[in-house]
Amino acid sequence: MIKDYFNFSVKNIRNRKLRSWLTVIGIVIGVAAIISLITISQGMQNAIEEQFDMLGTNRLFIAPKGFTGPGSASTGLTDEDVKTLESMSEFEYVTPGLYSTTQIEFHDEVKFLTVQSAPAKDYEIFNKDIGIEVVDGRMLKSGDKGSRNTVIGYRVAYADVFDDFIGVRNKIKVNGEEFRVIGIMEEIGNSQDDNSINIDLDIYREIFNEPDKVDAITATVKNGLDIEEVKKKAEKNLERARGDENFQVLTSSNIMEQINSVLGIIQVVLVGIAAISLLVGSVGIMNSMYTSVLERTREIGIMKSIGARNSDILYLFLIESAIIGFIGGVFGVLLGSGIAYLTGFIAKEAGFALLKIVFDWKIMLFGLLFAVLLGMFSGFLPSRQASKLSPVDALRYE
Repeated sequence: MIKDYFNFSVKNIRNRKLRSWLTVIGIVIGVAAIISLITISQGMQNAIEEQFDMLGTNRLFIAPKGFTGPGSASTGLTDEDVKTLESMSEFEYVTPGLYSTTQIEFHDEVKFLTVQSAPAKDYEIFNKDIGIEVVDGRMLKSGDKGSRNTVIGYRVAYADVFDDFIGVRNKIKVNGEEFRVIGIMEEIGNSQDDNSINIDLDIYREIFNEPDKVDAITATVKNGLDIEEVKKKAEKNLERARGDENFQVLTSSNIMEQINSVLGIIQVVLVGIAAISLLVGSVGIMNSMYTSVLERTREIGIMKSIGARNSDILYLFLIESAIIGFIGGVFGVLLGSGIAYLTGFIAKEAGFALLKIVFDWKIMLFGLLFAVLLGMFSGFLPSRQASKLSPVDALRYE
């Protein structure tokens, strides 16, 4: 019996090809939007988690309140804060950093890139700890203190930042000052680091006239210590030394919680936008099914007069709307996956290689089942109306 219902429903859909496909398109757009947006947002979350996993869980990040990352405006931290943290026995080493976007020149071509600075002695140990290496040359080390040597990001050297390739021993100008390239970092996957120029903190202070300012501090906690306890102690020491609370001490977990909170809000907004498309699609199915009931009123009357029950008519129209939802779901999942993959490809070409799109079969199955259920829900009222028609009235309908 179910097979007969299915065959009859497919036949009716084929007889109304144009209307059926127009109805399907509404579902396709909605499902594609949901699949692509959820997949992309998960890719973003995975990329961020991968970055923080690389940094490790044994580090504290100290910054002025309102600091959002390299290149952002910030005030509040100084060398005195660095000394306060260095006096704590709980830290292996404390790394202050200064960042700014400035003019970089190579072969008469000028670009504006992020210049990152830290003490030369910390570059080698810090990057070794987090597993970042150079693909050519060497990393900055203690002997480079005060020197005009630089290690450049992968895309600065190999990608399309400059027209000409920048190799080890080439010279570039940073804010008008000449620097020698001694190393090229491996590709990390985020444009902030891959498009960066890395120099020693002392020379940064000299050429940018920043004798005391610090943008952010990374403090590496010794193994075996409770990072939350160390965090509380660092906060107390800084507050006592500074006499104010114009700073924030964060662990990797704290930062991830903040980022996940923001990503969660973004996901809700994006899914809400996609839900509008699905609402339009469901209205399309309902409208199509109501029209189908009107067109086939006499046919319903004939079926009832030869013994069809109300439930038979209800099942016929419900299965028809479910098939429309299923077809829309299949094409929606395929289109959404394609959009997500294309977004990942474009992001990689733009320097965001960390955005790896992973296709989750659970999300795809959800999209497909959701489309079928939406189709059945949208077709329920028209189907119920069709099943309630009296045979006599249906046969007399013109």
